[in-house]
Amino acid sequence: MKYIDKLASIRKEMKEKGVDAYIIPSSDPHISEYLPERYKCIAWTSGFTGSAGTLAITQDFAGLWTDSRYFVQANEQLAGTGFELVKLQVQGKAEYATWLSKTLKKGDTVAFDGNLASVAVAQAVASELNPLGIHVNGHLDLLEPIWDGRPELPTEKAFLLDESTTGQSTKDKIASIKSKLKDKRADLHFVSSLDDLAWILNIRGNDVHCNPVVLAFLLIEEDKNTLFIGSGKLSPADISSLKDSGVEVADYQEAFETVKQLKGERILLDPKRTCFAIYDSVPENIEILEDMNPSTTLKAIKNKVEVDHTRNAMIKDGVALTKFFKWVEDNVASGELSEISIAEKLQGLRAASTGFVDISFDTIAGYKAHGALPHYKATESSNSVLKPEGLLLVDSGGQYLDGTTDITRVISLGQIQPEEKTDYTIVLKGTIEGSQAVFPVGTKGYSIDAITRRPIWETLRNYGHGTGHGVGFFLNVHEGPQVFNMAAIDIPVEEGMITSIEPGLYREGHYGIRIENLVLSKKVESNQFGDFMDFETLTVCYIDTALVDKSLLDQKHIDWLNQYNGWVYEQLSPKLDDAEKAWLKAKTKAI
Repeated sequence: MKYIDKLASIRKEMKEKGVDAYIIPSSDPHISEYLPERYKCIAWTSGFTGSAGTLAITQDFAGLWTDSRYFVQANEQLAGTGFELVKLQVQGKAEYATWLSKTLKKGDTVAFDGNLASVAVAQAVASELNPLGIHVNGHLDLLEPIWDGRPELPTEKAFLLDESTTGQSTKDKIASIKSKLKDKRADLHFVSSLDDLAWILNIRGNDVHCNPVVLAFLLIEEDKNTLFIGSGKLSPADISSLKDSGVEVADYQEAFETVKQLKGERILLDPKRTCFAIYDSVPENIEILEDMNPSTTLKAIKNKVEVDHTRNAMIKDGVALTKFFKWVEDNVASGELSEISIAEKLQGLRAASTGFVDISFDTIAGYKAHGALPHYKATESSNSVLKPEGLLLVDSGGQYLDGTTDITRVISLGQIQPEEKTDYTIVLKGTIEGSQAVFPVGTKGYSIDAITRRPIWETLRNYGHGTGHGVGFFLNVHEGPQVFNMAAIDIPVEEGMITSIEPGLYREGHYGIRIENLVLSKKVESNQFGDFMDFETLTVCYIDTALVDKSLLDQKHIDWLNQYNGWVYEQLSPKLDDAEKAWLKAKTKAI
């Protein structure tokens, strides 16, 4: 069925159900960023494959609301589908609700599937439309009747991690959460978010591409804990181990019915990470406390075991990347390398490492103009062949049993222009400024964002995405609650958090530059002025100095770059053959 025909079918369903506008979020019952095939509703409906966006459909207009990371991609993918791109002014805001408030009239009805909309989204829509006399129906799935061959839920096996890997037992993690619940006077807690659940139960799976999570729900009560998971996904030994940790196992489909029959006084639900269908199923006599899942903050602060494992994963990743970039440089003149083939090569090199499980997201290999698309993924139709000229941007990562990696590097393939070197050096200054930041305990992510952007702003340049995101431990590559962006989010940077620093510059139609490392936040010292923190860079991969205009750098930037590249060589050289070692020695030579 063509996209234009799917849109017509949805509009027919809307007319039959008395719906004047229909909203399709990019989500699932767990409010995930990355989705199992069954819930890729926006891609199925419109052809847009980005990880963030919302469709809003009326009889007269169909739009995709998404942010600047996806503007170019959306324009290309929506062509001829009947859907139009609507550019978000503020990333993550429900601006489609405001548009609906101006488009619809009193008495009209807006609907969405409550399994796909978070509580926060449902409330944003209702608060905008209900005062205008516009009805909101949060329990209508218009896709199921028309989606022939809709994928079933995944059936891959899940598995438990040993405490020697995680550094903390499931029993201890649940005890920590119950202590937080007691402080908040909550006797019930329902966890929908897959990364939170995976961390609490030390469980991993293969239900979502690139994310080692399993589709499940977790109910924590005063006297028992219940994991709702697909039948057959756990071995008898793992079920027994969970029982020893105080966790009973029930069927995945029982979760919704169990919520309807809950008994208690107060339940904690995270409105950003719980679907409206679950929220609306809570009995009316139970008070709902809307608050962040306690596990979200607890898992963001990595323990010593997790940090040590992550350092080991970074070494393995750095070895794979060194071999990769040498291979690209050695073979680019052949005319046989393409964006797709180099992504496959990099995955193969990572897969040769012990403990490798998967990539942590689809590799972004953007040559020349494609590098200007922050979330670009090469397709057969867009797949560029590399030549010994211009810039190559590679944003990639790996999932290892001992950690998750995420790194972006830009390298020169030859014949570099002065503007490219200038832009590269300015971005590098931003990466270094963020990496060298020293800040008081309690500092929020927007301050780190500003520190990183300063050398870019002062040249009257900027980039549209955030500066950094949290990263999980053998978990999701995007993990909260901390972020480094311009929004005034009241989450402090805490000791033990692992976050990316990734400023960029993008010249549409020409090239893009982004230089990304992962950093560990740690305490520096305390004095009469308070407690201070800084960052330890964890990522181990050389930064290309062939693109650096040294005249644009201060001595502190030059010193950091030379020290960093020297450290990379020390860390990786024992694991390389002689040719690779010599190549890396030249790449990390002081400037």
